Amino acid sequence: MTGSSKNVSPASTTTYTLTATSASGVTSTAQFTVTVVLPPAISSFIATPSILTSGAAAVLSWTTSNTTTLSINNGVGTVTGITSISVMPVATTTYTLTAANAAGTMVTSTAIVTVTVQNQLALLAGTVRSQGSAASFDYPAGSAVDASGNVYVADAGNNTIEKITPAGVVTTLAGSGIIGSADGTGTAATFSKPTGIAVDASGNLYVTDTNNDTIRKITPGGGVTTLAGSAGVQGTTDGTGSAARFNYPIGIAADSAGNLFVTQDATNGKPIRKITPGGVVTTPVSTGGGCSQLFAVQGIAVDAGDNLYVVNGYLICRITPAGVSAVLAGGYYNGSADGTGSTAQFNNPIGITVDYYGNLFVADTGNDTVRKVTSAGVVTTFVGSAGSQGSTDGTGSAARFTQPMGIAVDANGNLYVNDNGNKSVRKISSAGIVTTLAGSPGSQGSTDGTGSAARFSYPTGTSVDTGGNLYVADTLNSTIRKITPAGVVTTLAGWAGTLGSANGTGSSATFKYPTGTAVDASGNIYVADSGNHIIRKITPAGVVTTLASGQFNKLIGIAVDVSGNTYVADASFDTIYKITQSGAVTVLAGGGSPQGGSANGTGSAAGFNYPTGIALDTNGNLYVTDSKNATIRKITSAGVVTTLAGVAGNRGNADGTGATAEFSYPAGITVDSSGNLYVTDFGNASVRKITPSGVVTTIPVNAGAGTSSISLDAPVGIAVDSSGKLYITDDNGVLTLVP
Repeated sequence: MTGSSKNVSPASTTTYTLTATSASGVTSTAQFTVTVVLPPAISSFIATPSILTSGAAAVLSWTTSNTTTLSINNGVGTVTGITSISVMPVATTTYTLTAANAAGTMVTSTAIVTVTVQNQLALLAGTVRSQGSAASFDYPAGSAVDASGNVYVADAGNNTIEKITPAGVVTTLAGSGIIGSADGTGTAATFSKPTGIAVDASGNLYVTDTNNDTIRKITPGGGVTTLAGSAGVQGTTDGTGSAARFNYPIGIAADSAGNLFVTQDATNGKPIRKITPGGVVTTPVSTGGGCSQLFAVQGIAVDAGDNLYVVNGYLICRITPAGVSAVLAGGYYNGSADGTGSTAQFNNPIGITVDYYGNLFVADTGNDTVRKVTSAGVVTTFVGSAGSQGSTDGTGSAARFTQPMGIAVDANGNLYVNDNGNKSVRKISSAGIVTTLAGSPGSQGSTDGTGSAARFSYPTGTSVDTGGNLYVADTLNSTIRKITPAGVVTTLAGWAGTLGSANGTGSSATFKYPTGTAVDASGNIYVADSGNHIIRKITPAGVVTTLASGQFNKLIGIAVDVSGNTYVADASFDTIYKITQSGAVTVLAGGGSPQGGSANGTGSAAGFNYPTGIALDTNGNLYVTDSKNATIRKITSAGVVTTLAGVAGNRGNADGTGATAEFSYPAGITVDSSGNLYVTDFGNASVRKITPSGVVTTIPVNAGAGTSSISLDAPVGIAVDSSGKLYITDDNGVLTLVP
C-alpha cells in the first residue's frame, strides 16, 4: 500500500496492523482498533397472555441483540439485563420496547404489543354517552305538563322522571338511573323503562313503568308508590292494586274525574285499561267500525268531554264515554299525506295530546313531524317536514325533528315534544314556533372518518365479514356504513337523510330506516330495509338491488346461511321468513299476521311477540330475540320452535339456566364459533351470554382507566368476529368488547 490513507469497512470490531518497511529492509509496525457499534435489534416482543381480565398479570418477554439499554413505557421503566417482566394493565395498553446501543448518537428500535383487557368496552367509531348522564336525556318517551307550566319527562333510557321548569331548569324528580321497582322518595325509587306519563289536577304524576308491568304514582314531592300491578308479573287480570296485571303498559292519560286510561301490548287482548283513583283496574269495551279491534296501540289522550283518542297503528281512533269507537283519521298504510279522515296518512305515530279546543296533536315519529287533527278529522302538518330529520329550531316546516315521541300541551296551547332522536325536549308555540327547551342533539351526524371523528345517527343492526370489517345499518341516516378493523368509517350505500327505495350503486341507492345487516361468505351484504318493507342486497362493490318485497311489515333482524338463504324477523307480523337467493319467500315460523303469542311448535303453530334479532349457527339453527316476550327462541331448519331461555312475559334481570333466567328487552343476538349466543338486553343495558345448554350469564363490563366515560347505555345490534370480539351498536357509536 502506498499513500497516506485507506478506506476500510469492517463488519465488526477489528484491529488493524500497519507495517512500514524502509529501503534497507528495516520494518516498523503500529496497531489501531476500529470499534464497530452495531444497530440494536429486537427479534421478538410478546405478551403472554395477550387477553386477560382486569387486574390479572401478563408477562412481557423479548429477545434482543446489540443493545446496552432497554426500557418499556407505561410505567414499566428500565429493563436492561433481563428478558421478561410481569405487568398488570387495568385497560387495553400498548407497550413499546425501546432498545439503544452504545454509540454516541442513540439509535432506537421499537416493537409494539397490545394487551387487551377482557370485558373492557372500547369505542371503535362514532360517539357514545355514559348511562345516567346528568346533563342530558337518554330516551325521552312520554311527557306531561302541569298547571304551572312544568314539564315532566319519562326518560326511559335513564329510568328516571325529569322535571323541567318553564325556564328550562332540569332536575330529577324520581329515580336513580338504576333499573328496579322500589317505591320511595326521589332517588330512592327505581323504575324499569318508564314510558308514558300523565298529571292530574292535584299535580300527581302517573307513570307506565313498562318493563315492570306496573302503574306508578308520584306526588309533587317525589314520593313514588305502585298504584296498580305487580312488578315483574305480566298478565291482563282486572282487579284492585297489586291484584291487577298489565302487559307492557305504554301510554297513559287522565280524565276529568281522575280516572286513568292505559294502553298496553294488545297481544293477549285488553289493549286499553281503566284505573279509578282507588286503584280499581277494569277493561273498557269499545264497539264500532275500524277501531273496535285495537292491535297496535301507543299513545292515548282524553278531551274535556272524556272522549278517548288512541294511536292504533297508522290510525287515530276516537272512543266515546259510551264505548263507541270510530276512526278519526289515518288509514292502514303508512305515509305523510295531509287530508281529511282516511285520506290522511301517518307513519308510526306514537304520542298524542288534545288541547282546550279539542284539536289533537300527534307525534308522527316515522315522519319526524308533529301533525294537527281537528275534531272533524282534518289533518295538517303543524311543524317539521316529512322525511327531513334534524334538530333545527324554526317555524312550521322550517323546524326539524328526529323521532319525536311523547307530546303534551299546556293551558296556553304550547306543545312540548320529546325529540327522542335528538335527546331533547322541544317547545312549540301555538303559532308553530319551535325552540329547544332542554337537552341537546348530542353528536349525531353522517360524517365519514376514523374512530370518534365519524358520526352516526342511531346505528342498529351490525354484521362482520371474514376480514373483520363491520357493516352497520345507520338507521336514522338511512345508509349502510362500513367500518374497517382500524375504525375507518365510510358510507357503502345510501345518501344520508335521503329516504327512498331506489336501487343503484353507492350513494345513488336509497333506503328508508334500515335496521339489520347480514354478510355472506362472498362479501354480499343483506339489509332489512324496514321503512320500505323490503330486503335489499349489496355487492362488495356497493351495487344495491331488491331481493324480496311485497309481504313484509316491520323488518328488523336478518341473517344469511352458507347457501345464501336469508332469514328475517318481522316484528309487526310476529313472523320469521326465509328468502331464497332467487327471492322466493316462505314462512319458517310464526303466524304471518299481527296476532302474537309465545307458544312453541312447528311453523305457523309457534307464536312470537315482536321478534327483533336473529342469528344462525353452523348447524343451521336460528336464534331469535323475542323482545316483548323477553325470551330467546330457537328454530331448527325444519321450523321447530322452542324457548331456549327466559319465560314469556316474565321480564327481569336474573342469570340462570333456561326458564330461570330473565331478560328485560332482548334486542340483538349473535352466535360465535363455539355456539355461544350473545344478546344485547336493551332494557337492562347489558350483554348476556347463553351457552348451548341454555346457561345465561351477564358479561361484566370494565370501563378501564382512561375510558371511564364509556358504558353500555342502550345496546341494540351485536356481532362477533372469528376471534370472539363483540361489536355493539349503542347510542350513536359502535363499541368493542372481548368477553
